[in-house]
Amino acid sequence: MGVLDSLCDYISDYFHVSRKRRKRKVMQTVNIKVKMDCDGCERRVKNAVSSMKGVKSVEMNRKIHKVTVSGYVEPKKVLKRVERTGKKAEIWPYVPYNVVAYPYAVGVYDKKAPAGFVRKSEQSQPFPGAPDDKIMSLFSDENPNACTVM
Repeated sequence: MGVLDSLCDYISDYFHVSRKRRKRKVMQTVNIKVKMDCDGCERRVKNAVSSMKGVKSVEMNRKIHKVTVSGYVEPKKVLKRVERTGKKAEIWPYVPYNVVAYPYAVGVYDKKAPAGFVRKSEQSQPFPGAPDDKIMSLFSDENPNACTVM
């Protein structure tokens, strides 16, 4: 250890130098619904998104109008970048069909949704005391007073 090292250690004990640390962005996947009709639309959106800082990969699916962006990006910034291309865009509003308890509930079933998807909604659960709930509980295995014929 040299004289400069020991002097530096001595000084650093008395003076605390704090450096601001940047918050590190989290690696995430952003799904966006974008209306794309042709190869030109697809190329324009892909070039706009892939030129963003922190983007690792961009996947396009023109058939279901879905753009998937992976990387160290924020969803709102990706959405704004896509909208700057002149395309109407929104965060992906669908979930897989088998995740929702009642896919045909009001506000969940969407005719425009791609095959196998339904709209994400908080109302996918039935109201307590609804007629459907009473009928389903009649034949439930968990109900001790269920139909004895079965």
